Amino acid sequence: MTTATAAVPRRILPAIAVSQFAGTSLWFAINAVMPDLQRATGWPASAVGWLTAAVQLGFIAGTLGFALLAVADRYSPRRVFLVASLAGAALAVATALLPPDFTTLFALRVLTGVCLAGIYPVGMKIAAGWFAGGLGWALGVLVGALVVGTALPFGLRALGAQAPWPAVMLGVAACAAGGGVLMALAVPDGPHLLRAAKISPAALGVIWSDRRVRASAFGYFGHMGELYAFYVLVPAIVATRVSGAAVPGWAFVVIASGGLACVLGGALVRRYGGARVAFAQLACSGGCALLAPWMLGAPLLAWGAWMLLWGATVAGDSPQFSALTAANAPRALIGSVLTFVNSIGFSISVATIALFSSLADVLPLAWVLPGLAVGPAIGLWYLKPLLRRG
Repeated sequence: MTTATAAVPRRILPAIAVSQFAGTSLWFAINAVMPDLQRATGWPASAVGWLTAAVQLGFIAGTLGFALLAVADRYSPRRVFLVASLAGAALAVATALLPPDFTTLFALRVLTGVCLAGIYPVGMKIAAGWFAGGLGWALGVLVGALVVGTALPFGLRALGAQAPWPAVMLGVAACAAGGGVLMALAVPDGPHLLRAAKISPAALGVIWSDRRVRASAFGYFGHMGELYAFYVLVPAIVATRVSGAAVPGWAFVVIASGGLACVLGGALVRRYGGARVAFAQLACSGGCALLAPWMLGAPLLAWGAWMLLWGATVAGDSPQFSALTAANAPRALIGSVLTFVNSIGFSISVATIALFSSLADVLPLAWVLPGLAVGPAIGLWYLKPLLRRG
């Protein structure tokens, strides 16, 4: 541990992690209550894909807007985080109280994505302000908290299986608001907080022309082609084997397992290197997709192990791709490269969410799920140069 890291108060990393966990519970809140909404409205199964894509679109717009306007530089990042968390909580309350109308809900989810742009990236900036040498080993903990936060609404739905669906949304709103308040009260601006460089279009050229940046960026694009489409389909996969409150319960455990994989992956990086850890997890998640036609009907124990392994490895490589891209990008363009890479990755997720949720409407899951391996296959191909270089 470096001297700079050792000087960080012990409460800082847990407080940031818990705040991020609470804030990102907004992401999949609608997914957790979608069966209730579908029973009440008659919406098709693909509706959950479009509403998830709405969050992604809002996140892309918010990330680019916050970066171009330098919002987290003009104002204290923890205040930006607080405002975004409270606004996201208000949108969750509106979702709970307003009559379920698809157009209104789509707009609310887009705005929720904008709020998440003030939670996820801004939370990372707050953390970077406390760790002089970068996030390092803490990155796995922080991204792990984000993943578990994404799963939280399913856990709330499982615990309150008999409660009406608006209660879940109100619970998510309380979590998000609490996370914002915790960040504001427990985490002052760090001593190493730096102003971000202005967004430069030159970063787009670097993503393609620099071999190392291209390798990590396209590896990430392949990862994003699978990640959120899988998350949208998890409840449908689980529902083929269990019913009732067990469906959101299993969905929570499967998605949350990715948080543990993020932490374990971070612990393995020092010995094996980020590229090898990311490659192994990406290959494993792609392999799980290819095994779907056989595993969907496997004995329950084998099926459960398969789902947990897929849930763990589909997310466990996330921190490594962020770290690799930051390490390989030119120093003057790191912020721009990361902003564009994240925006492109989430744009890819919009397309794959819409595609796979629509396919799942008309085709058996055994035919649809193997298609999720396409993203990892592309990512693995581009990631190979970083393996050869160690």
